[in-house]
Amino acid sequence: MVRAPRLTESASAVFTVLAQAGAATRPQLASLARLSKPTVSAAVAELEGVHLAAHSGTSSGGTGRSAAVYRLGPAAGAVLAVDLGPAVTRVRACALDGTLLAEASGPRAEAADVVRDALSALPADAPLRSIVVAVGDVTARAEEGMRPATAKAGPVFDAVAVALPPGVPVHLENNVNCAALAELHEGAARGRNTFGYLRIGVGIGLGIVVGGQVLAGANGAAGELARLPYPWDDGLQPRHEALEEYIGARSLLRRAAEAWPESDGSCPRTAERLFSLAGQGSATARAVVDRHAVDVGRLAAAVTAVLDPGLLVLGGSTGSFPQLLPGVRAELERLSWPTEVVSSQVGDLGTVVGAARLAVARGVQTVTEGARMKD
Repeated sequence: MVRAPRLTESASAVFTVLAQAGAATRPQLASLARLSKPTVSAAVAELEGVHLAAHSGTSSGGTGRSAAVYRLGPAAGAVLAVDLGPAVTRVRACALDGTLLAEASGPRAEAADVVRDALSALPADAPLRSIVVAVGDVTARAEEGMRPATAKAGPVFDAVAVALPPGVPVHLENNVNCAALAELHEGAARGRNTFGYLRIGVGIGLGIVVGGQVLAGANGAAGELARLPYPWDDGLQPRHEALEEYIGARSLLRRAAEAWPESDGSCPRTAERLFSLAGQGSATARAVVDRHAVDVGRLAAAVTAVLDPGLLVLGGSTGSFPQLLPGVRAELERLSWPTEVVSSQVGDLGTVVGAARLAVARGVQTVTEGARMKD
């Protein structure tokens, strides 16, 4: 890992706002950083001297004067975001201003190769500042650092860890929380500071955003809906993660297979095909989808009873289908109080997009907080 140079406090502040703005003049930097123009001029000169900022052109003002425009320099570096999805691994590499530098995807079993492909596409002189790995699990602190808390993501994470450059800080984040961040900043929840992101796919999970911040919980496990006791019945004992087993995509397809008559042709083997057939008018597919919507609506009612989010965004490999919305809304209205329900706008890329946003924030912190000097 290439360590960032020591910066004064004012240079650190200017670097932070320049990363957020992408490009800015010195007067704009002074306004954003709330620093005097002479202080900003000195800070910009300091950043240019260590190649953390660079002149990138001029901007004409209303008075006819032109002002120098600055961007991040080559020494600012890059960050890496890795989404270890249940079937597909997605990787994004970004500059510290969020600009996409490289991306790659492939089967989960080839996760390490996907990471190597993205790393090989980065500029050779761009130091890697931070890595965020999104896992479908809570995390735990072990002697060797943060790692997945259970065996769900453990083996594939271990394979990816070998492919990561040594010495670069690695941060594990829950994949649903990452997707919730993407919805907050770029998706269906823009402008909403409090909402729930309900993911329904192979697994289930809830990203909770309150006051514009993701709620992690004392153990990093807030929103782990799979741990809700299920079933609640006089004659049945709740089982570990039985709710996820019941409402997940595998059980949805199993129920479709059980209900599918031979007269309807081949039974759908994917959720996409099931929803497609429902949209084409298949009565059996429609009945299975409608029942799934009721189940998701009941889960949404449980979430609403605890969180009162005002807005629920449905995502995941089955939850994001708009065909679910009428049934979910109806069941939620029957069981709880009025809550807006919409479909995800970021789709399958939500987790890696949110992870990249976190990686950028971590990368900027690495540069500005590593060894800050007084002005």
